[in-house]
Amino acid sequence: MAALLVARTAGAVGQASAGQRQAPGSGIEAATAQDKGTTQADANAAEIEPGALPVTYAKGAYQVNLRVRGNFVPVLQWRVEKGALPPGITLDENGGLRGEAQRAGEFQFVVAVRDGGKPQLAIEKAYVIKVVEALTVAWKVPAHVNANRIEGSVEVTNATVDDVDLTFDVKAVAEDGRATEIGYQHFPLKKGTIGMALPFGENLPHGAYVVYVNVNGEVARRNAIYKRRLQTPAALQVVVGP
Repeated sequence: MAALLVARTAGAVGQASAGQRQAPGSGIEAATAQDKGTTQADANAAEIEPGALPVTYAKGAYQVNLRVRGNFVPVLQWRVEKGALPPGITLDENGGLRGEAQRAGEFQFVVAVRDGGKPQLAIEKAYVIKVVEALTVAWKVPAHVNANRIEGSVEVTNATVDDVDLTFDVKAVAEDGRATEIGYQHFPLKKGTIGMALPFGENLPHGAYVVYVNVNGEVARRNAIYKRRLQTPAALQVVVGP
């Protein structure tokens, strides 16, 4: 009888243990599920800020600090997961985007960050940095012939946060290589200037001329130089004149 009682007791304990392992929400499995649920909730609550990044310009100083809003465990680890930053701009270990973009364009990338928790919180965010030309030049009135005169105008834009020491030079070059100055200005182009019109024109002898517009901008304190050039797609023919 004693042996039978022990066997029954052992069987009851085994059934109870099996029942405990199968019962949802109990013991270690329940704690693990709860931990996972907390981590997922933290991930859902946390996000990378700011929502979007500011526009910059070529060779312009850039500094933006990324941060995490929500529940996380210090210290954060940042990296570029996909895509590429503008050449000249880097992401440091503290989430800072810093540097000077070397060329214009739109640069798409994904930033990833992990915290110091176990398990780690891991979140990502896609960004775009748009880099515009610091100094732009476009035809306003394309160079053309008016009787014995070649004339026209361009629009100049300074997208930087600096005043630019601007030199505007226009030459008409004849078939024999002779260059004639038909426009020149030198002045400070104020920061944020959009579409300033710069006219040019001069009477010329009979002949065919290609017009070259050269615009140079300099910011001495930053050792930055911007060069832009336009030219007529074909020679302009002056037929009236001496």
